[in-house]
Amino acid sequence: MPSQSSTHFIFDWTKARIDEMDAALASLKGRTMELHAKSRPEAENLIAELGRSREEFSKAARRYADVTEAEWDRIRGQLEKRWVGFEAQFKKYFESFGEQIKQQETTFQDITAAQIKACRQMADRIQEAATKFGADHRADIDTIANRMKSDAAEAQARIQKLSHAGAESWTAFNGALGEARAAFDRAHEAARDAFKRIARPSA
Repeated sequence: MPSQSSTHFIFDWTKARIDEMDAALASLKGRTMELHAKSRPEAENLIAELGRSREEFSKAARRYADVTEAEWDRIRGQLEKRWVGFEAQFKKYFESFGEQIKQQETTFQDITAAQIKACRQMADRIQEAATKFGADHRADIDTIANRMKSDAAEAQARIQKLSHAGAESWTAFNGALGEARAAFDRAHEAARDAFKRIARPSA
């Protein structure tokens, strides 16, 4: 994995964002019939905008799939801007139609499930890649991977707690998702750094 670490980590980071977008879109589309008939056309237009943002993000991610480690640090910022744009559109949807959607926490649970799945898949991949290294290096990487899985479980529990409490606040749910995403990104960076440190002596 050292020679391909950049490609692997770029894939994991972008896939996690795309999986969240897909979960959000699927959930919103599935709840359209809960809206008042006169509200549906506007809601469908917003969902279409979200779909276009998702496709633009995906195309950009594919375009940057083979960039170098140094280039990725710059390009990630560009992708983050696209992600922030998607989030703003998603927020607009909930500000406009959230009160009409019953149990809107279901949408956030769907997104959390996608987020957790991506996190656990990345943890499994880095642990598998770590088997190529010595026991001392594997221990460091296993610690990072296990932390990722623990953070995923905590994120799931946090969303469930909000749901059981009957929370309907965009701020509450999105804040919980954002905290989990930030933990994922920190672990992602820690794993990248670990693989770079391991690869450096043989460079």
